[in-house]
Amino acid sequence: MATTTSTKDRNLLAVIGDEDSITGLLLAGIGHINDKQKKNFLIVDSKTQVSTIEAAFQEFTERKDIAILLINQHIAEKIRPTVDKYQQAFPALLEIPSKDHPYDPSKDSVLKRVQKLFGE
Repeated sequence: MATTTSTKDRNLLAVIGDEDSITGLLLAGIGHINDKQKKNFLIVDSKTQVSTIEAAFQEFTERKDIAILLINQHIAEKIRPTVDKYQQAFPALLEIPSKDHPYDPSKDSVLKRVQKLFGE
């Protein structure tokens, strides 16, 4: 019963991505700013420091209102050790492609974990 009550409040998507990915998702309606003025997205460009990306990843994975965290795969590569260590069910972590960087299944930490479970 405790897991039901803890997951029922998770109703947001969070995104760490490039400007094009974030813009598209914001136009689709995922944008949210909570009562503490915290956004549910981080736009990453060439000037964004790795520490900023890691801090956003930690914040989004610790928030209790986020169900799914989307991250561009090429950005996940910048913080790969942190992404690979993440083991929680909620928020679910999904690596997505971007306009300039196609999806590479061999780099996806979740897919690697699933393949390990099935002995592939």
